[in-house]
Amino acid sequence: MTEAHSKQLTYENARQAFSDQSLFENKTWRYSPQAFPLNAGQLKQIEQIGQACYEFYRAQETLYLRSAENNNLLRNRSLKAPWVAAYLDRGKPAALVEHARAKALRGAVPVVIRPDLLVTDSGFAMTEIDSVPGGIGLTAFLNRLYTEVHGDALIGSGSQNMVEAFYRVLAGQAPGLNTPYIAILVSDEAATYRPEMEWLASQLRQLGRRVHVFHPDDVMPLGDDICVGIDGDPQRVDVIYRFWELFDLANVSIADFLLKAGEAAQVRLTPPMRPFQEEKLNLALFHHHMLEDYWRESLSKPAYKTLAKVIPQTWVMDPVELPPNAVLDAPYVGGKPMTNWSQLMEASKKERNLIIKISGFHESAWGARSVTLGSDCSRADWENAIEQAITMADTSLHILQTYEKPKRLRHPVYADDGSVYQMEGRMRLCPYYFVDEATKETNLRGILATLCPADKKIIHGMKDAALLPCVLESAG
Repeated sequence: MTEAHSKQLTYENARQAFSDQSLFENKTWRYSPQAFPLNAGQLKQIEQIGQACYEFYRAQETLYLRSAENNNLLRNRSLKAPWVAAYLDRGKPAALVEHARAKALRGAVPVVIRPDLLVTDSGFAMTEIDSVPGGIGLTAFLNRLYTEVHGDALIGSGSQNMVEAFYRVLAGQAPGLNTPYIAILVSDEAATYRPEMEWLASQLRQLGRRVHVFHPDDVMPLGDDICVGIDGDPQRVDVIYRFWELFDLANVSIADFLLKAGEAAQVRLTPPMRPFQEEKLNLALFHHHMLEDYWRESLSKPAYKTLAKVIPQTWVMDPVELPPNAVLDAPYVGGKPMTNWSQLMEASKKERNLIIKISGFHESAWGARSVTLGSDCSRADWENAIEQAITMADTSLHILQTYEKPKRLRHPVYADDGSVYQMEGRMRLCPYYFVDEATKETNLRGILATLCPADKKIIHGMKDAALLPCVLESAG
């Protein structure tokens, strides 16, 4: 055991830290005496995944906009795909689609990128990419807590910590201002995450930054500006960090102003309100045989190779009527191709090693709310999930994804009585990348590890899980 790992976070210190500061509303989890170790090879791959995700966002934008205009996708060969924009715009309000295509937003991508990576026997499997990620404050808090145990080996410690990184990408939205006024707007639907955003803002205010958290109802348009009331006086907001899902836009009081605002106001909002960037079906588009040449041409070779390795095979569940000689771009059932999605109901238990989940722009599209694992549910539940995907397709598409089973591993965790035991579980890693728009690079500033009990097939934050940061394992 290395010196960095000979220390540990005590149970009492962990309990005290989270009793002094709530990070999630009404959420609890298990504590661990040590961060989760990653070797140098794993860390390098995770860093490569971040850069690949950024390139993927940039290529998604070009694909979407060219598709929407029915323009050619390739440089030296004809390829048009108007169906791509039709998929990504399905069920979206016209005003939001128009806003997403505005010239003022060209090149705008989320400034914080967080993929979900399952740790499998064959490496990492990336099940989605979140552009409005929760957990930024929690991971920063955990990093600070475990720095006393692991020192500089902790991923996200020192001068390049997540708190400062978060501020830099937000302040970068208002170039030329030394101390921009930043408002983090958290909607009712996202209220679970408000405490961690409050903590982040408080840490930044201690550093002299002007950052506060508000409910969207607390801000108001005033001419061409957006203002908040501070000590009875209006304070102009320079940057808004949006912490609400776009499906919830109707409940955001300033939504119409943001959608119709001029160019100067638009660029101060991040993440940009571009729903095509928040659809899981982008992972299916990456694997679509008609778009392979586009991705190879639009991504660097390292990014394409990285994404091809980590994105599980994914399909769009679009229940279109096919001509007699056509088959679906989908898995086989009983060794035969499918001609309609209802045939998926007949898949054997072995063939049901598949995940069904809604693509986006829906209240069930985040967390594990819409996720059905075919090999871990009853046939009735499997049939219901397929029927729902077919029924909702006119407004909300679902995707089908190969289930990459996380491997079993062990890590020390505290029991309720404060004793330590080796928990056997399955791991999801959520790395947080902060985009440097000047260099077009991503900076990894922390990784949230979620260790769930081994009997849980779908990994997400739960009271039986342990949430912890990650540390670089010593080669010694």
